Amino acid sequence: MAQLAQLIDDVVVNKFDLDKTPLTIGRHADNRVQIDDGAVSGRHAVVSIRKNPDFPEYQEIVLEDLGSTNGTRVNGEKIKGKVILNHGDVVKIGWNEFKLIDSKQKNLASTVHMLQD
Repeated sequence: MAQLAQLIDDVVVNKFDLDKTPLTIGRHADNRVQIDDGAVSGRHAVVSIRKNPDFPEYQEIVLEDLGSTNGTRVNGEKIKGKVILNHGDVVKIGWNEFKLIDSKQKNLASTVHMLQD
């Protein structure tokens, strides 16, 4: 099962299972991951799971910034809209870091390019 691990100084302090999505992240109490940080919007981002359009037997983990004030970063790059997360990706929301842990995930991007050529 995939998890989003919250990190402090590269040490896992909390894990959030992605078996029930969407996983909302933000400052408001109605988020599954509530972050008390002034740099985090009330409804900052959401993580969801969807079927891979090319290989429906596999799932993709999708992160979406919900128009937050300070943005969301994946591996240091600010994102816009939706991005697919891969095992080991680091998500930064405000001053908070999360790492995707999904040892069963398959990186199908290179296979799709081969099929499309």
